Amino acid sequence: MSESDELCKLGELHQRGVLSDDEFLRAKARVLSGAARATCEAPAVAAINALRRSRDDRWFGGVCGGIARITGMASWVWRVLFALLMLCGGAGMLVYVLMWVLVPQEKEGLGSGRKTSPAR
Repeated sequence: MSESDELCKLGELHQRGVLSDDEFLRAKARVLSGAARATCEAPAVAAINALRRSRDDRWFGGVCGGIARITGMASWVWRVLFALLMLCGGAGMLVYVLMWVLVPQEKEGLGSGRKTSPAR
């Protein structure tokens, strides 16, 4: 439903007395701010948008650690899956390198809370 359709329906409800003035203004502000669309976003899309390479659970680029954080699986499972994909014509290496390049690294302080040793 487009914003104009939602606003028309809100206006009709307001005219019929179903919505008070205050309720109408809050609903209208929510539609215009885009909050209504944000709540309807699919969970899979939200998870993909939240994907970041890990800073503290990494061997090479942090890709498996980042995927593990999003999916809730252990990072070693993802490492094994990428290793198995390596046996399929190097597909694992290709996917890993693409994700290493395209997925942004998480910001400082957003890790899982584990202490890491200082960089050498």
